[in-house]
Amino acid sequence: IEDAAYTVCDFDARKSDIRLFLRDEKGEIYGSFARLADGLANKGETLVFAMNAGMYAEDRTPVGLYVENGRTLSGANTRSGAGNFHLKPNGVFWVNDGRAGVAETARFLKSRMRAEFATQSGPMLVIGGRIHPRIHGDGMSQKFRNGVCVQDGHVVRFAISNQPVTFHEFARLFRDRLHCPDALFLDGGSASALYAPSLSRHDRFAPTMGPILGVVEKANR
Repeated sequence: IEDAAYTVCDFDARKSDIRLFLRDEKGEIYGSFARLADGLANKGETLVFAMNAGMYAEDRTPVGLYVENGRTLSGANTRSGAGNFHLKPNGVFWVNDGRAGVAETARFLKSRMRAEFATQSGPMLVIGGRIHPRIHGDGMSQKFRNGVCVQDGHVVRFAISNQPVTFHEFARLFRDRLHCPDALFLDGGSASALYAPSLSRHDRFAPTMGPILGVVEKANR
């Protein structure tokens, strides 16, 4: 917004295989797009898109809810604390059986929804068409940022800034340009990264990554 540039990648959850990844078959954290792509290639699958999937602790494990292949590997985090994750309300991005969504954490938990994949991050950027009440227009902190929103229950829109932007600028991207009723911040700074071979994009800012969002295709497609 203003003169900021963003990359936005859209996927239809009814047609695209959107997954979350943390550990390989040996139990080791993937930690990079390259390792994940190699691991999938060994199974005859192609990683066509990937993005960091939310905040993680020093050991690269999720700090909040994390569901992979229907298994809850990390429980929801509703504690208070410092940092962006705890700028409440935070939220959950979920995928299940051709549908997807972004919801405030409390609302997601209250719904008792069963998700095939889910990741908790924060803060919410847009809630019901309004920017998060604690994200102010006069904020000065500029960082690379990435996030996600969902339209019509199945159109997943992943966005990343191509230059440092404020929280408010990034939230306005989702509200004003992407017209998303609800949007979730995934991370910022060196942790914010995109893998999109079709765009000749393979960010390697972070030395090691935590959870990864990926879109997968069969290699022979």
